[in-house]
Amino acid sequence: MNDRPALDLNLLRTFLAVHRSGSFTAAAQQLGLSQSTVTAQVRALEERLGGPLFERRARGAAPLPHADALAARVAGPLDALAGTTGGSPDAGPEPVRLAGPAEFLGTVLLPALAPLVADGVRIEVTTGLTDPLLTALRAGQHDLVVATQRPRGRTLYAEPLADEEFVLVAAPAWADRLAGRELPGALDRVPPVGYAADLPILRRYWRHVFDRRLQTAAALTVPDLRGVLAAVTAGAGWTVLPSYLCRAELASGALRVLHHPEDPPINTAYLVQRPTGSANPHTALVRKRLLAAARAQ
Repeated sequence: MNDRPALDLNLLRTFLAVHRSGSFTAAAQQLGLSQSTVTAQVRALEERLGGPLFERRARGAAPLPHADALAARVAGPLDALAGTTGGSPDAGPEPVRLAGPAEFLGTVLLPALAPLVADGVRIEVTTGLTDPLLTALRAGQHDLVVATQRPRGRTLYAEPLADEEFVLVAAPAWADRLAGRELPGALDRVPPVGYAADLPILRRYWRHVFDRRLQTAAALTVPDLRGVLAAVTAGAGWTVLPSYLCRAELASGALRVLHHPEDPPINTAYLVQRPTGSANPHTALVRKRLLAAARAQ
């Protein structure tokens, strides 16, 4: 007969909040507790179980393997209990918190989510750069993040979402002027347009395709690739864009591809979530639709 007392549900709830957020601070904010209380409750659970559950780090708490196993065991029952005891049953799930680059979300992914919204799924979108969005995901501020690079470590689960192929483009007037001239030298006197002053996408294209450094300064910078697309289509100069973003302009002739390399540069986008997933049942619906939409491109 086992005389050991049952585990305190409050300790398990606090543990699960830390595990899902990857942070004692974020868990304290979610639970409405002080950080010292959260720390004390996790330590009490660790003493009860006979070992540490998290590796404390400067930027949060990384779950150890047996913490992942414990979270998998208790998440379902605790979520079901919370649904039974808290809030109005008619309130429905909270919005799914989706984050990622504005251009890819707006052009490819959000249109695919429209049927879910029409069916009652609520979605809250945040746009931004990958690194801060992943930090916010670890802190429990997002449910799903579209990332332009695979996150490091074990605190997040990432799955390939889509490959972006990059193309070198300009408006027809510039393309006609450059016809028959050798690249990349012919572009020396054509204004380059990018989303940042250091022209990261253009420089990557130069290294990958031409095996040399790009030796030029930006003529125009717009911190949104849709703005870069609009400027180049209007004749501002040349740029490098992901093909999904300028597909319509290329099809209509408003833009032209200036170079067709045998091995164009490609970047993989990832769909990222915390290892334990989300308590919101609509998150799985959004994830499934995002994967289908990206792979249909």
